[in-house]
Amino acid sequence: MDHIKELRLKQKEINSLKTMVAESGDDKDMLSMATEELELALEEEKKLQGLLLKSLLPKDDADDRDCIIEVRAGTGGEEASLFAMDIFKMYEGYAHKRGWKFEAVYVTESDLKGIKEASGAISGDGAFGKLKFESGIHRVQRVPVTEKSGRIHTSAVSVAILPQADEVDVQLRNEDLRIDTYRSGGSGGQHANTTNSAVRITHIPSGITVAIQDERSQHRNKAKALQVICAKLYEMERNRIQMSRSKLRSGQIGSGDRSERIRTYNFPQGRVTDHRVGITHHSLDSVLQGEDLDVFIDALLLQQEMDAIASFTSTQ
Repeated sequence: MDHIKELRLKQKEINSLKTMVAESGDDKDMLSMATEELELALEEEKKLQGLLLKSLLPKDDADDRDCIIEVRAGTGGEEASLFAMDIFKMYEGYAHKRGWKFEAVYVTESDLKGIKEASGAISGDGAFGKLKFESGIHRVQRVPVTEKSGRIHTSAVSVAILPQADEVDVQLRNEDLRIDTYRSGGSGGQHANTTNSAVRITHIPSGITVAIQDERSQHRNKAKALQVICAKLYEMERNRIQMSRSKLRSGQIGSGDRSERIRTYNFPQGRVTDHRVGITHHSLDSVLQGEDLDVFIDALLLQQEMDAIASFTSTQ
């Protein structure tokens, strides 16, 4: 309502200035002053109209939430696993840059210390709202460390960003959960786990299974597994609601499908290209350190806003 009041006051001011311009007659100083103020007032009116329009747009309630990030190596074998590690570290770096908390939930390493799959919990103001368009296929073009002839290979990594669920959003019933405990794997020796600290939880109705063995505490592993299951169930419900409202959705920024190729990281040319907004950034290292990731994130959020405004105004 504040935007409406401000806009009405500004429009009254504009009408007064228009009257002043019309009545200034031969008084050049008065005409010049009134014309200048009118131009400024008209610019401010446009800004207020934009703010009012933005305030009327539907807001995703999950935008303010913390989030879970899942990274999985796709096509490309060991090279995909090494790139998955780069991507996981990129989001960790970005989280630290913004002052957010980043905690690895589970990490499954490959033979060359890459990542087959990993999950992390990101806690911070508006984390999901910032990162939600990072879901999709991230493609890399580079010469793998395992490549002897120097040929450039193309590999892929999938990223999923899920809003973290509150207890109010997802209610887990004990009878819907199957919880298995087992000894976690490791390098043996003094670090070998001789207790059943690893936990695998299956949500029977949905078939979702999460296994965590990163912590030595069974309690901690169970808590992490439940956190991921809740996020997945919450996302399933969000998708169901969004599908039922498909006619009202402004899904112009790609399909939102996790199988959609969204970004290419080209190492020989030192560039990163986002295929949804058509932006190329020529500082690949800065992006992978999480420093310049906002180049794409801000562009995607701006595109979402512009698409939503266009969709909103076309239906009025």
